[in-house]
Amino acid sequence: MDQAKPKGAGKSSFELINTQILKQMLPIHQGSVILDLACGKGLYSLFLSQLSGPSGLVYAVDLWEEGLEILEQDALKKEAANILTIKADATREIDIEAHSLDLCLMATVLHDFKEMNADQTVLKQVLNLLIPGGCLAVIEFKKMDGPPGPPAHIRLSQEETEKLVTGVGFKKINTTEIGDYNYLTTFKSPM
Repeated sequence: MDQAKPKGAGKSSFELINTQILKQMLPIHQGSVILDLACGKGLYSLFLSQLSGPSGLVYAVDLWEEGLEILEQDALKKEAANILTIKADATREIDIEAHSLDLCLMATVLHDFKEMNADQTVLKQVLNLLIPGGCLAVIEFKKMDGPPGPPAHIRLSQEETEKLVTGVGFKKINTTEIGDYNYLTTFKSPM
């Protein structure tokens, strides 16, 4: 699926979520190595960059070059030197060392991968990139009519998200609402 602007590019759920709840729910500390998968313009990447601090690293991965360029400019302005952008297709191999990530965030993108029948491929790749016991954090839109967000028929319920992710070997930790439209489910990779 090599197209200039992937489905959903340019849109972000970041403005819709309660960042305080998100911060409390993510197991991030100074020095964490994080992947923001399908990061778009990188609003989540900039947020994660602050949480992991100057000793941390945020890989911001997307296929949308324009979004990555916007992120690079914003990171420069905000002096977020710990963000590394990578142009890559998440349904193929991502050039990050195996078992090197503490956390991967998939913010409102799992439903897109599911619609492309690439969810299992992407989740298995994430599993390989995380350290044993690493965290996968999935933000999705609640299964209801929008806007905002995608049409209800492609949204994933909390149960559907859990089934997809645990199906490749992750263990569910927690699910919580992080705003009127979104929920966060955290998972742990096998030890």
